[in-house]
Amino acid sequence: MQIDDLINHTSEWLKGTGPNSDIVISSRIRLARNLNKIPFPHWASKAQLDELIDKTSLAMSKVALLKHATLFKLANLDSIDKQFLVERHLMSIEHTQKTEQKAVLFNEEENIAVMVNEEDHLRIQLLQSGFNLFEAWEIINTIDDALAKFLDYAFLPDFGFLTACPTNTGTGMRGSVMLHLPALVMSRQIERVLAAISKLSFTTRGLYGEGTQASGNFFQISNQVSLGHSENEIIENINGLIRQIIEQETQAREIMLSKSKDVLEDRINRALGILKSARIITSQETVELLSMVRLGSDLGMIKDIDRRTINELFITTQPAHLQKLENKKLSAQERDLKRAELIRKKLNLL
Repeated sequence: MQIDDLINHTSEWLKGTGPNSDIVISSRIRLARNLNKIPFPHWASKAQLDELIDKTSLAMSKVALLKHATLFKLANLDSIDKQFLVERHLMSIEHTQKTEQKAVLFNEEENIAVMVNEEDHLRIQLLQSGFNLFEAWEIINTIDDALAKFLDYAFLPDFGFLTACPTNTGTGMRGSVMLHLPALVMSRQIERVLAAISKLSFTTRGLYGEGTQASGNFFQISNQVSLGHSENEIIENINGLIRQIIEQETQAREIMLSKSKDVLEDRINRALGILKSARIITSQETVELLSMVRLGSDLGMIKDIDRRTINELFITTQPAHLQKLENKKLSAQERDLKRAELIRKKLNLL
């Protein structure tokens, strides 16, 4: 498998299927793991980190669920390739920095990915479409148990799995759910919701995780602490919170439909009209307009554009994807032109 093979492939998390997929874009479980007697990545020598890539690569090749996965050393990738993988949620923005002695592995479906030598030796993630945290946990737990047969994890009975960041110590688990909350944003209830989330020891980030701001009405919500809680407790806590947010977003949509349907329909169709006719459009404007079109599709106001098509446009219109499609580097203005052309072609053919 080559990175360029992904450009015409739909990631698992973009398929727009699974429970509550009108509001929940994706569910992710991430496990932080470190190997015993090897310093954390920020403290390890280059030789130790190189050895760790080789050791973990060999272990992963023996795991059934990773049999069709491919490992890439980041030092061999150019800047567009690395940004491309970030846009596809296969690795973090932090992993693109100082890329010597770093690697990423992912499978053909793009639902399983492992970052090697990011903040921890291993960051294992399972990404699913829709509201599926427990199913994601079952799969990633199988992978983790299989890897543990070949790798000596750093673990203490009193603390659990040892991690570079103390908030991950314990289970090493971070569960997160990506939500599309346009009605709560438009009804100006979102600040109240986000304030309540922060008081409950959860954190809210943007489309690309830590260090990114929410845009296009997308919010990624995850647990902050894993020490002192079991994996099932963490997932149950996240699930309970997400169910409440889903209910509030659903109610907000119903109120808007009953009290201001014409205004909502006008806003949705204006967004669609701009996307179908614009000659120049930025990433930020694209995400915001596609958010409205997605809401229109989910509410049945737009009949001929499905959720999967809209989800794919969120990704294919990102900077690295546009440059991959053109097979060359593009300036910001060239990307804005190409982005508008791609959207027009896609939406006007439907």
